[in-house]
Amino acid sequence: MPSPLEALLPLDRLESLALISLKSAIVYLFLIAGLRITGKRSLGQMNIYDLILIIVLANSVQNAMVGDDNTVAGGMISAFTLIVLNRLFTRILARSTRLEQAMVGTPVLLVHNGHFMRDAMVREHVTQEQILEALREHGMNRITEVKTCILEVDGTLSMIPSDVRTHRTRRHFKALRVQ
Repeated sequence: MPSPLEALLPLDRLESLALISLKSAIVYLFLIAGLRITGKRSLGQMNIYDLILIIVLANSVQNAMVGDDNTVAGGMISAFTLIVLNRLFTRILARSTRLEQAMVGTPVLLVHNGHFMRDAMVREHVTQEQILEALREHGMNRITEVKTCILEVDGTLSMIPSDVRTHRTRRHFKALRVQ
């Protein structure tokens, strides 16, 4: 006599749903790695090409995750797996500074005292025109008006004008001295 679960879902169907969950997890991890490789700037400022990429990616990986299973159960298992993985991944990143820096990155200095930091710009795939556009968005006209421009981890460009006074505070801790 079959168990109540087997009566509801036969064993071969459970195996099929477990396979959907496994394939969804693999695709999720692959996409995280792939999107991380594209860099911060491409994630922070979406243009029409990025939108098309996301739509095409979603369509291309859908078949890899659920295959020929176009049932509600198959779609729900795939969606549930992705939601759980995303929640788990977020929790892990919140607890591991090292992993967060590896996956999310750190802010990068692109302009210092009115001068472009070309090596950093090349490494982060940021063009001079993108920085000049952000400069105008911040109400400045010339690069010499910029004290620092920082590419934040979310892909946005933060500008600090050169005429802003820097406030220095005392350290909140004292280093141990070895005598």
